[in-house]
Amino acid sequence: MWALWAVVGSAALATGGNVMTMEISSSAFRHEREVPRLYTCEGKDLSPPLVWEGLPKGAKSVALIVDDPDAPDPKAPKMTWVHWVLYNLPTSITGLPEAVHAADLPPGTRQGSNDWKRVGYGGPCPPIGRHRYFFKLYALDVVLPELAKPTKVELERAMQGHVLAEAQLMGTYQKKGQ
Repeated sequence: MWALWAVVGSAALATGGNVMTMEISSSAFRHEREVPRLYTCEGKDLSPPLVWEGLPKGAKSVALIVDDPDAPDPKAPKMTWVHWVLYNLPTSITGLPEAVHAADLPPGTRQGSNDWKRVGYGGPCPPIGRHRYFFKLYALDVVLPELAKPTKVELERAMQGHVLAEAQLMGTYQKKGQ
């Protein structure tokens, strides 16, 4: 594991004259570096540890979407493959531990459906080439209503007009022997 935290902020917020950036990072991999095998279909397919900071004032909940825009082949991408959909994470938490299971999620947190048509984390498993995996964090000005296991598209639709800030962490992965 990396001793340094990778930090990527994609939203700078003005708060009383100060600029504040929301950030998401992981102790397991640095931004734009390889996701360790442990967190992939070739390993134990565990969710990596994630931490965040800099939620803007007025945030009422947090959403997380993990996706791969390089599917099925990074040389000729045709779709974005969704690996994890979470919403209504409370603003009182600052991250998720490694290998988080549904029962371990903070009260009120909801999960959506990934592109394997199941709920929960599904790690990198590219059929060909090196893919990019984006861990996208959104600070929302509302707690969303129950969405009954939404897809990424359904969650994004529900978040429209409610995103105060967002941040991204990107890791890459290529199966061994490719």
